[in-house]
Amino acid sequence: MASYRSRPHEEAPQALSIAAAATGAQGRHAEALDAYDELLPVFGRIFGTEHPQTLRLRSNRAQTLAVLSRHTECEAECAALAQAAARGRGPAMPLVAAAAQNGLIYALNGQGRHPEAEALACEALAAQRVPDRFTLALRLGLARSLNGQTRYEEALAEVERADELRRSLPEEQRRPEAGAVELAMATSLLGLGRGAEARTRAEAAHDSCLAVFGPDHHRTVEARALLDRIIDGA
Repeated sequence: MASYRSRPHEEAPQALSIAAAATGAQGRHAEALDAYDELLPVFGRIFGTEHPQTLRLRSNRAQTLAVLSRHTECEAECAALAQAAARGRGPAMPLVAAAAQNGLIYALNGQGRHPEAEALACEALAAQRVPDRFTLALRLGLARSLNGQTRYEEALAEVERADELRRSLPEEQRRPEAGAVELAMATSLLGLGRGAEARTRAEAAHDSCLAVFGPDHHRTVEARALLDRIIDGA
């Protein structure tokens, strides 16, 4: 939480930032990116280019680039955010750094650079002191990298660890990853030839994403595509 009271001229852009995040959570990713692009110079002018508020906005924008498959742009922005967090001070900087790591892993996986994503995820997990929602995201990123290398048994074991962690987290920390565990598990099970189990998990992933995010969210679309592939191959 910020240590200062927001001034009136700060409140409007902060509210617009929250609205942009809500837009992305509904699957309207292109609209969310447009909103972030408009807000970024405003935040830089009001708060400063490396203020935690600005860095958080950039982080949300980077995640949006990733889900729009603009992975090289996401990679570059997450690397810049990690450097800014390393230079900064204050309690918000570790959160910015963790989000940057997670975004970078997603971007590397999106480019098919799975061994690099695996190495980064393992390094980040080794540095985690307290299991939290970022740990969950890192484990899912590691599982995605292992699935991408067709190392399905290892991926399934990692997803099971992620599932155990998810169950221990409070609801507000689980919500951003709704459907992600089931999606990763379905991918692993399909790779292992366990089609019936994979279909059950893919259906659960799709239902969860649909309920939380709606039909246009990138994870809902991914779950639907996987489910269709399983059905077509049955």
